[in-house]
Amino acid sequence: MNRILLTSALLFAALSAASADELTSAPPAARPAAKAPEVKLVEPHLHIARSNLAGHARIALTFDACMGQADERILSTLVRDRIPATIFVTARWLKHNPAALAVFLQNPDLFELENHGENHIPAVDTPTLIYGIASAGSPQAVKQEVEGGAAAMTAAGIPAPHWFRGSTAKYDLSAIGEIRAMGYRIAGYSVNGDGGSLLGAVITEKRIASAKDGDVVISHINQPTHAAGEGVAKALVDLKAKGTEFVRLEDVEDMGDDRTTE
Repeated sequence: MNRILLTSALLFAALSAASADELTSAPPAARPAAKAPEVKLVEPHLHIARSNLAGHARIALTFDACMGQADERILSTLVRDRIPATIFVTARWLKHNPAALAVFLQNPDLFELENHGENHIPAVDTPTLIYGIASAGSPQAVKQEVEGGAAAMTAAGIPAPHWFRGSTAKYDLSAIGEIRAMGYRIAGYSVNGDGGSLLGAVITEKRIASAKDGDVVISHINQPTHAAGEGVAKALVDLKAKGTEFVRLEDVEDMGDDRTTE
């Protein structure tokens, strides 16, 4: 019996030592990867000086020309009814729309052309995705997006721009500071007219027609196959019939939040 007990004790000690060796030699558990800091984005608002006249609202129409073609439903309405607007163009859009550019340049009393960037990349200097679009990701890339857009504009015979609006109209605060240091005001808005040109004609018309004195409306003039363009054109006619005063950004005083126009 003593021999059996002694053998069992020795076997237990050996197993314990082996287990201890496994524990001390096993690699430490991997630590969970540190979560990347969340990028704080802002979508600045912009308002213009009100007319403060009953029945005579003052509204600034702004249109983004991102990529694609010109929406003749909107462009022809602006020209026919002599409605001023500020158009934000990318270098990519300019390259493929010389006829529409000619119309803009032939009507300098109507159209103010401003900078929407080189390649329609969100002006955010930290890597992130916005609506599935990769941001510029660094201060150098933000600078290239802004300066590349301006260079394409001047090469096309457009006066040097003073306003910038980035893709998605979202920014981080550091990128806003960088763009402002380059001499640009950043164009926010107060009424999203067409939901990125993805809304239907009826709701687009209602949104734009609801604009009030001092509002800045954003819509798109580069999606001729989308229903939203029909709603934009109808809303412009409705607003003009109500006695609305349409102005370009260069025509009036303005105020944007997040230090975009200071």
